[in-house]
Amino acid sequence: MNRTPPVVRLRVPTDEDALAWHRVFDHPDVMEFHGGRSAELSVYEELTARQRRHDAEYGFCLWTVLDAAGNVLGFTGAQPWLREWGPRGGIEIGWRLGREHWGKGYVTAAARETLRRVRAAGVPEVVAMVDARNTRSIAVTRRLGMDLAEVYTTPGSRREGHCYRLTL
Repeated sequence: MNRTPPVVRLRVPTDEDALAWHRVFDHPDVMEFHGGRSAELSVYEELTARQRRHDAEYGFCLWTVLDAAGNVLGFTGAQPWLREWGPRGGIEIGWRLGREHWGKGYVTAAARETLRRVRAAGVPEVVAMVDARNTRSIAVTRRLGMDLAEVYTTPGSRREGHCYRLTL
């Protein structure tokens, strides 16, 4: 069954979005593949500030996702992969939504807009690093047309991580 994609808007994160992200991500299901527990507000304050710098420097970042009414749903976007392992030097796309917004097509719609924006910024290829057990995110990579390129064992958790790639 084809459904009309939901209306989403992406914006560069504001100072206020740190609190909004802290609130919408405060759910064990949301944090299952991100450390297992809610992060402190200071983590989101630093993250939103870093994303504003990324937007100024690269022309893309992890944007705040808003629904048609202007409610904060979470984030999606792209940023450089800076870790010492994995797809070093790559541009990673990613997403995270509040639990109550899952299954409604928001992530796919926002990720497609992310791909359009990073392509316009001149990025030739993106990667998505996904925990091998995260079937929902793996489904999003497939809807975006990404292919499984590499499998890693993540250093901290020692879990299997999948690297999906897409040439833009």
